[in-house]
Parts: sequence; structure tokens; C-alpha cells
Amino acid sequence: GKSLFQVLNYTSSPLGARELKRWLTMPLRELSPIEERQEIVAFFLADYTTALSVKEYITRIGDIERLISKIGVLKANPREVCQLKSALQAIGEVKDELSQAEGNIVVQTIADQLNACKILQDRIQCTLMEDAPVSLQKGNVVIEGIHPELDEWKQIAYHGKDYLLQIQRREIERTGISSLKISYNNVFGYYLEVTHTHKDKVPSDWIRKQTLTTAERYITPELKEYEDKILQAEGKIQELERKIFEELVQGIGEYIGIIQQNAMIIARLDCLLSFAEVAGMNNYCRPTLSEGLEIKISQGRHPVIEKTLRAGDSYIANDLMLDNDTQQIIVITGPNMSGKSAILRQTALITLIAHIGSYVPAEKAEIGLVDKIFTRVGASDNLSIGESTFMVEMIETANILNNISERSLIILDEIGRGTSTYDGISIAWAITEYLHNNQMKPKTLFATHYHELNEIAKQYPRIANYHVAVKEAGDKVIFLRKLVPGGSEHSFGIHVAQMAGLPKSVIQRANQVLHNMESVRGDVSVSPDTRSIEPQMQLQIFGNQDTLSSRLKKELNQLDINTLTPVEALLKLSQLKQLLKKSEE
Repeated sequence: GKSLFQVLNYTSSPLGARELKRWLTMPLRELSPIEERQEIVAFFLADYTTALSVKEYITRIGDIERLISKIGVLKANPREVCQLKSALQAIGEVKDELSQAEGNIVVQTIADQLNACKILQDRIQCTLMEDAPVSLQKGNVVIEGIHPELDEWKQIAYHGKDYLLQIQRREIERTGISSLKISYNNVFGYYLEVTHTHKDKVPSDWIRKQTLTTAERYITPELKEYEDKILQAEGKIQELERKIFEELVQGIGEYIGIIQQNAMIIARLDCLLSFAEVAGMNNYCRPTLSEGLEIKISQGRHPVIEKTLRAGDSYIANDLMLDNDTQQIIVITGPNMSGKSAILRQTALITLIAHIGSYVPAEKAEIGLVDKIFTRVGASDNLSIGESTFMVEMIETANILNNISERSLIILDEIGRGTSTYDGISIAWAITEYLHNNQMKPKTLFATHYHELNEIAKQYPRIANYHVAVKEAGDKVIFLRKLVPGGSEHSFGIHVAQMAGLPKSVIQRANQVLHNMESVRGDVSVSPDTRSIEPQMQLQIFGNQDTLSSRLKKELNQLDINTLTPVEALLKLSQLKQLLKKSEE
């Protein structure tokens, strides 16, 4: 199944996704920051076009936080610095987009806090090639025209042919040797070749290197120098580009603080955009948070379960009200599959996401600030280190009871189920009483299948009974998943067992035992004595032949099991079988 994070996560950048996880683990506890977040969600919901374009820019910004941390430790490569430039441009676009929200102070404030670092953008723009490579080895990192020496070396390395042609032309003019040409070989590099016809025109400063049948080859100091330069150029280009790039990266270092602040704001916008998208898509409402102590949810739904329903099914919404003075504790009874847990969990989740600034899955929600949500829900049991389910349950419950405040919301699901029924009921009863009489009056939802707990509401003013409605059609049970006032008369455990496909005979017998127990149990304190419940048909192990049964009885009574060896036991058993067989014939 999905998680709450997956339901809420429509962020467009890794920044936003990380921020959303942080928000979910650290909800806000004060009103104004929550309301500020809601303001921005409302703004995005109202202005769809702005929302879309901001989303687009955030996708372009990408993971600027990671980028800036690499730049901070001087580990960034040229391509990443170019990415930083486009991210900053996109931040500028977001700033412009949000500045247009006239009259919305919260959005304006965000726009004011964003800083597109125009000077830095320009500096990167004026230093690096548009499509700078990942590696500095490749050259082509720094643009032309900002460093004369670098340009000179590039000229030599990339435009050598032109330079050689210039020399050739100049030397032809100087010497009048029209057939002069410059070539290269691996033995002595660049040389001038002159046919024998023009041999006498060769100037004295040329050095002869090789004589062929038709021509002679010479070198000049100028050519040698040029050759060295070309070999040098590649190294020089790398060295200069690295120096220029490193200066640039160090220069960016001064902006790290500003860029990190940008990253924080963008991450925040990304989350709030995501909230707006989720709210629009799933029909969430803006909860009203207050300093009050009441939680009132109209038509609340479970954000995760409603996304996993089959197409065409709609989630059955429920109303719920808790406060510290009139309805502090709600005891919800109902069978195990009826949806008690969903109602508990959705109340906790709605309260939680309201505190991170999100809209909530309900028609209307008024929520007094909560400082802690305590839950004790089955299944997260620490059996591996040898504590029993019941022990884990009690440790967790003790932790809750020792840390409550008047702003706490407590969610208890089936407390005491790890032990016997009567222990369980007594513990659940005592816990409920404790919570009711505590001066903090923490708001509590308590789901249980012990319908005996319904009695407690009669004795205490701030405890209310609710149950999850079920409809019985013949011997079938239909779960309506609707929370209604009042306790449930009896448990439907046996119905659930039947739905799960337990054999008919087991179901019938269970009904019979239940019926007998209910007639015995006027009072909880009477422990039902199941031995007195006679099955209607006594299964007879032995037939009616008294003689046979008395013989078998006698044989069995005479056996001393403690002294029998296994082999003797098997022999005796087969003997008894023979006896039976005979009597049947």
C-alpha cells in the first residue's frame, strides 16, 4: 500500500521531497507559521497558471542544495557550475512570477527573500562555455575573450594550419622559391622542403636536415619554436582553464549562504505546491486551526485508504468531535473489520497534516493546536527481543500516560488484547478512567472490541460511546463503516470468523458457547465456566457394548505409562486395536 508521504508527495525536485519528509516528522506547533503555509497553498489553488509555471521552474532548479554543497568543498565540475547558473535563472523567474501576486503579503515576502544572484549568473555566463563539459581535461571550458594568454594558446593549438601557411607564404616571398612547402615527419618534426632547382636560393639561417634525390629538407629556429609551442599549448590550456575555473568556484563560495537560503525557500514552495495539487485533486479543505482545545472534523476521510479503493468505490466519511470539557474520550466499539482503526488513524492523520500546513481530507475541520499525538496501535511489536505483545503494549501505554498534556491527542487501538479477556477489559477500563480523571483531560479515541467498556460511559460525564454501524442481513453482516453514537450490543467476532471461511461446525459451536456465556454472564465478575456448557451431542468414543468398553478400561487402567518403553507402548496399542477390531466383527 501507499504511505502518507506518497499520497502528499507531488514535489518537482529532490529538494522538495526531502523537505516534505522533514515536515512530516516535525510538524509545527504554532499557529502563525501554519497559517502562512496555508496562505501559500490557497494562493496556488486560486492561481492555477502561476502554480503551473512555478512548478515548471522548480523542475529546472533541480537539486541546487546538493550542487551548492559540492561547490562548497570545491568538488564541482564545469557542467555543474553551468547547472547552477540555469538554476539561478529559474529562481529569478520564480521571483518574478511571485512578485506579481499583488496584495498577498505572504507570497510577496517569499518573492523578496529569493535572490537570483544576478552578478554571479553574469560571472558564470561570461566565464564558461554554454555547454561546458564535465571534465576540465577536455578543454573548451572557458569562453574566448576573457584571458588573452589563454586565447593565444588556443589559437596555436586549434588554428595551427593557418599559422604554418603564413610562414610558408612569408618565406616564399622572402626567398623567391615558389615550390617551397612546409611538412611534418615524426623524426624531426616540421621542415621546409626545397627542390634542387632552387637550392642556391636557400638563406643561410636555415639548417639542412636531409637530402633526397629530388629535394632537400631544412628546419628553422622559428619552426622548432612553433613545434614546442603546439606541444606546450595543450598543457597550458588545461592549466589556465583550471586556474580560471577554480577562481570562479571560489568566487561562488561567497554566495553559498544566499544560495542555501534560496534552496530552503524553493524546497518550501515545492512542498506547498504539492499540497495545493493534492488538495485540488482529492477534494481537501483548508482546516481552521486555533488556540482552542477542540477537534471537530466533518466528513473526514483517511487520506491513504481513500487512494487505494477500487475504482467506483467512495470512501465513507465520518464526523468526529473531541474536546476537553464535554466529549473528551470516545470509546468506539464494533467488530474487528468494521473500520474502527481507519477512523482512529484518519483522525490522527488529519490532525498531523493540518499541523504541517496542508489541507485535509474532510469537508470542514476545526482543530485546536495539538502538541503531541500519542498512538498505541497493534502490530509494531517488539517480539525479537523477547518481550511479549502484551508487554510492548503496556510499555507504550505507560509512556503515553506519563507524558500527556492538555493539548495531547491519544489514539488507543485495542489496548489489552494481548492478554486474557478479563485482564484486558480491566486494564482498558482502568486506563480509560485514568485518562478521564487526569487534570490535563487529554482528548482520546479508544477503539475496542470489548463492548463491556460501554458501561464506563454511564459513570463518567466526558466519555461517549460510539460504534461503527453494521447491518445484519440474515446471517450475513454488512459493514456500513459509519460512526454512530451509542455502544454496540454484541461483538461480531463470530460473523467475521464466518466470513473468513471457518468450518460451519466451528461457527455453530462458537455461537452456542457464546449464547451460554451470555446467559451466565449477567455480571462481568462471574468468570464463565465453560465446562458447564455441555455440547448438545456427546460424541461417544466407545460404542455401546459395555463389555468391550470395560475391558478396554481395565487394560488401560492397568498400564503404568511411566515404565513402558516406546516399543512396548506401540505393541500395547496394536493389541488394543486388535481388541476393538474383533468386537466390531
